[in-house]
Amino acid sequence: MMPRLLACLTLAGLVSLASPPSAPADDWPQWMGPKRDNVWRETGLLETFPKEGPKVVWRVPVAGGYSGPAVAGGKVYVTDYVTKDNVKTDNFDRKGSTGIERVLCLDEATGRELWKHEYPTEYAISYPAGPRSTPLVHQGKVYTQGAEGKLICFDAAKGGVIWSRDLKTDYMTKSALWGYASQPLIDGERLIVLAGGPGTHCVALNKETGAEVWRVGSAKEQGYSPPVIFEQAGVRQMILMQPAAIYAVDPATGKELWSQPYDADNGSIIMTPVKVGNYLFVGGFNNRNLMLELATDKPGAKTLWKDKAKHALSPVNVQPFVMDGRIYGSDSDGELRCIEVPSGNILWATPQPIGRRKQGSGTVFLVRQGETDRFWMFAETGDLILGRLTPQGFTELSRTHLLEPTNFAFGREVVWCAPAFANRRIFVRNDKELLSVDLAADPGASR
Repeated sequence: MMPRLLACLTLAGLVSLASPPSAPADDWPQWMGPKRDNVWRETGLLETFPKEGPKVVWRVPVAGGYSGPAVAGGKVYVTDYVTKDNVKTDNFDRKGSTGIERVLCLDEATGRELWKHEYPTEYAISYPAGPRSTPLVHQGKVYTQGAEGKLICFDAAKGGVIWSRDLKTDYMTKSALWGYASQPLIDGERLIVLAGGPGTHCVALNKETGAEVWRVGSAKEQGYSPPVIFEQAGVRQMILMQPAAIYAVDPATGKELWSQPYDADNGSIIMTPVKVGNYLFVGGFNNRNLMLELATDKPGAKTLWKDKAKHALSPVNVQPFVMDGRIYGSDSDGELRCIEVPSGNILWATPQPIGRRKQGSGTVFLVRQGETDRFWMFAETGDLILGRLTPQGFTELSRTHLLEPTNFAFGREVVWCAPAFANRRIFVRNDKELLSVDLAADPGASR
């Protein structure tokens, strides 16, 4: 198990999807894409991989990290950690390491470095390979969060620092076991982050200046679950997770709207809660699953069931996906599952995307292809998979190997870095290199 940030196929051929390849291409400016929903809305893409694999447009060296890349405005942003210490370890005793965290800005077309920012950092966290949070690009700025809580706002074009905060110092707290691994969220003029500390579990900062707008919540550890905003009962509600509770606040003021108890195992609450109709689901390591029913007349929630063994999902590294009223995702044992809502009954389960057997914290990142039942899956093995997910099961359509696993967990080599999908390419990294790979059905259609 690791912080967020902290997935399988073998047919050949080049066939375009039904929509024309001239459809506009999209950027991937933050975690889970433009709408923060893990949907890739581009068309004109491969339906199967060629025998020799898709074309690698460029590859550039990078250092360690679990953070995914962001792609926006013709640039690719990625963070890493340069150190001489051994960081290919679970490091549960939190032995310290020293190194440099870096923010790299690359030319999207060529991979050429455009600017770089670096600063010394001391890590005392488990799985200390590098940063966890994907850069967030918004209105000419890029926001990055380091594994030990260094939060920086840059000029996206030139790399100048506009403002910065040290969350541990500013809020008198410490890093959770797996470091700062949540994903900051932009809402209007506010940048929402999990800070930790007394009364400051979550804080809203002015996105232009870094000044605090509001603060809410207390927790022994901040957890790792990124905030999410839904409308329910005619009210915008921001859902927040901490190891002992799930709660909702007004995203404009931070005023608490409702709360329900939760009990994370070892502080491990990583996924963002997912909403299916009037139901809200969240799950964590060791069967810490929870189904809520949301009130429809005013903000509120009640618990339907919780902590059922061999039931629903207990995700760790991978955000589950909601489609047609069901939830698809990887359990902590590496099984890919489909579950019913609100019962939480498992419709099917398979370890197939990562192999023949289940693996602890087996990781397969899921990205849906538009409104279809086809998914792009990047597995911890370094494989990119095209597959179909339906209530009846998982079907593998095609598979190709993109890069080598360079980290180590649970006795095996892994790559636990979420990719970006932009402009008919995949941008994906391990602890040695970042690749840009052409996935256009029409060669040269990607930019």
